[in-house]
Amino acid sequence: MVKYVYDFSEGDKSMKDLLGGKGANLAEMTKLGLPVPPGFTITTQACRAYLKDSVVPESLETEVTTALRRVEDLMGRRLGDPQNPLLVSVRSGAKFSMPGMMETVLNIGLNDESVKGLAEKSGNERFAWDSYRRLIQMFGKTVLDIDGDLFADALEDLKKERGVTGDTELNADDLRGLVETFKKIVAKTKGMDFPQDPRTQMDMAIEAVFRSWNTDRARIYRRRERIPHDLGTAVNICTMVFGNMGEGSGTGVCFTRDPSSGHSGVYGDYLENAQGEDVVAGIRNTLALADLERIDEKSYNELRAIMRKLETHYRDMCDIEFTIEQGKLWMLQTRVGKRTAAAAFRIATQLVEEKLITRNEALDRVTGEQLTQLMFPQFDAEADKELVAKGMAASPGAAVGKIAFDNAQAEAAAAAGVKCILVRRETNPDDLPGMVAAEGVLTARGGKTSHAAVVARGMGKTCVCGAESLDINADAGTVKIGDRVLTADDVIAIDGQTGEIFIGDVPVVDSPVTTYLAHGLAAGLEAAGDNEGTRELVESVDRLLTHADKVRRLRVRANADTPEDSRRSIEFGAEGIGLCRTEHMFLGARRPLVERAILSEAGSQERRDAFDELEKLQKQDFLQMLEVMDGKSMTVRLIDPPLHEFMPALGDLEVKVAVDRVAGTVDPDDEKMLVAVRRFHEQNPMLGLRGVRLGIYLPGLFGLQMRALCEAAAELVSRGFDPRPEIMVPLVGSVRELQLIREEGESIIAQVSADRGVDLSKITIGAMIELPRAAMTAEDLAEEADFFSFGTNDLTQTVWGFSRDDVEGVFFADYIEAGIFGVSPFESIDVHGVGTVVSEGVRRARSTKPNIKLGVCGEHGGDPASIHFFHEVGIDYVSCSPFRVPVARLEAGRAAVGGGSTTA
Repeated sequence: MVKYVYDFSEGDKSMKDLLGGKGANLAEMTKLGLPVPPGFTITTQACRAYLKDSVVPESLETEVTTALRRVEDLMGRRLGDPQNPLLVSVRSGAKFSMPGMMETVLNIGLNDESVKGLAEKSGNERFAWDSYRRLIQMFGKTVLDIDGDLFADALEDLKKERGVTGDTELNADDLRGLVETFKKIVAKTKGMDFPQDPRTQMDMAIEAVFRSWNTDRARIYRRRERIPHDLGTAVNICTMVFGNMGEGSGTGVCFTRDPSSGHSGVYGDYLENAQGEDVVAGIRNTLALADLERIDEKSYNELRAIMRKLETHYRDMCDIEFTIEQGKLWMLQTRVGKRTAAAAFRIATQLVEEKLITRNEALDRVTGEQLTQLMFPQFDAEADKELVAKGMAASPGAAVGKIAFDNAQAEAAAAAGVKCILVRRETNPDDLPGMVAAEGVLTARGGKTSHAAVVARGMGKTCVCGAESLDINADAGTVKIGDRVLTADDVIAIDGQTGEIFIGDVPVVDSPVTTYLAHGLAAGLEAAGDNEGTRELVESVDRLLTHADKVRRLRVRANADTPEDSRRSIEFGAEGIGLCRTEHMFLGARRPLVERAILSEAGSQERRDAFDELEKLQKQDFLQMLEVMDGKSMTVRLIDPPLHEFMPALGDLEVKVAVDRVAGTVDPDDEKMLVAVRRFHEQNPMLGLRGVRLGIYLPGLFGLQMRALCEAAAELVSRGFDPRPEIMVPLVGSVRELQLIREEGESIIAQVSADRGVDLSKITIGAMIELPRAAMTAEDLAEEADFFSFGTNDLTQTVWGFSRDDVEGVFFADYIEAGIFGVSPFESIDVHGVGTVVSEGVRRARSTKPNIKLGVCGEHGGDPASIHFFHEVGIDYVSCSPFRVPVARLEAGRAAVGGGSTTA
């Protein structure tokens, strides 16, 4: 029989797949002898069984009874006992941290009778009724799906009626009345009484956690974070300990290091006389963790010792939740903490310096996605800007946009291509769609551990929270700051590094990290100025990227078509050009020359003249690029796009000729062009006359390109340069196609070598693998190829059978929502489909030529997850856009040391 329930004493941190992150870490803390309230975990297997059958497995109920009785015996109390009740919390906990995505229910076991027993046993009637009202509020919202605002509004109305501002100012009688109000809300909205049976409460809460795995906000979060939808969540049942028992009690969240900067110290939030959800919800502004030393020195010292023990045990920054119940410290959760991109690099290098982890482990603690965030621009310190308020710097970055007060406004702005900032009093899990759509998040309440801060950091979004001077009225659509009133038409800018809030647009400049990547360490440090934190960040990035370059096997090239792109690529560390798309050189002012060549007769002087002119222009292009890439390989793809891209649109030309005929002013060249366009018109041009097919159909087209490349190389050799061009034949499907172009190319190379008196024999000729047939016959193609480069963009189109331009914006969102795609196959390699074709192509090519050079030149070459796959299947190099070269270098290093592809 499948075991669905594990006591906290039975597991450990290695069991995240089964117990979820929260359950595995509770078990680990129990194993370490830390003060964890007794409890048990229901496994992810149980959740998957429920989601499959929509019924709680029958054996689960009996296992829960057994586990619950163990806890009751240990505590000397029983669930819902009228005299001495045991109360428990029911919390979700998936393998991957999903902060705030699934709700918690506290104080399960309270009812109209046991609340009296709790009051008598605790000697605190107010505490008992406060706990009961919280249970009904959480249970109503989470388990019964009642609008949470109904409870929140009732609470606010009561506070106004009593003339108080804080929950803690309400007395026992107030809270007793609030319980009745909340029970009436349940009865009115659901047509049922709030359940009085404690076991019914627990069973309903467990099932609600299972259901919550598939809420809209949970699915949105998983899609964004690339978390599989089929993992399921565990459920943690934990004995309640109470931070809302008055003086000497409280609750908090802390980090062993600052999640924004990475520095060691005392970081966290604490609330006196509160339960845990009060802290993360941000409904009351918190005290700093350091204040706990003044309030309760004994608990503070014990907590600090536990923090050090956990960081040493996990060898990483830990995020910890704790409660103090009348002077007794309890540990409720720990996990490896989410952190900003800057903190990730700083923490990784700090832990190396402290000799807690190795350099390879440090490389595994950062990601290419985090490096990308550090390359984003930041506000120009020298620019004129109007500072109107300041909050807490919760997640760094520079975000500018119009104000959005809710999900609908943020999503509408994003759909219209308008940048926005989500402005809320405080955020909760329901705000996730708006947070995804917005450039940044600004809240009036909450600290560094509030929902807004934690989720924004995890998403890499800029966030400023706890800006108390903001009076936000979402219903009215206004933000009042002093005497100023802002609306959704106003633009604001927020700085997640400083917490500053500005009115209007603020110009941005390159980040010091980008300056370092482009111009070296000295330039990066100069750009950082006197800011020690930024200088430390630049040095941390340098240390980890340098180590990645040292250990990686995969080489990194760039996709570049101009001298400017080539220079930028080298600045970012590219080791060559893996894709020079020559078709870009045939557009613009040169397009009429292509039209002349197409319209002219084969072998005619007109066609030769057009080709000669194009050859001269191509030579100048190649001269400039090869000079920039001196000593580095440059793979030149012969013209690849379909013929129609160089000709007028058929419909436009037909209309023009028809109108001119009526007017009697027809241009003979237009009529000639119309005949040609009709002849070459294709229903599906991306699978028609393009690539090698066009090169064979129009003799001389590929020849002029290869001759221009050889002439440019010969001239540079004579000037003392070291050009290393590589000729790549596109869209090859047959070995005979490649033979024909190779014969032509070798002839041209030999002729130019003889004419110029230089040795060009090192120029190689290879094929671009864009068709499944090419991959499946790679053992034959390898006989005629010096190298292969997988064009994974077109390979994805031909494997899946769809045109990216036609379908990506039409139904991809539906496919992702339906779970057909986890992520667009053009964004990250489809490992099981396209990846299998690539892997087979590698195997077949190397069966003929074991040392054949194999690359990837689709944009997948800059995608972190894809890079790890290419490393595993034995690709030699990846090529990507210049901006992504540093990311590819870092991820290639992580792949070499066995690092994960997307999570730190």
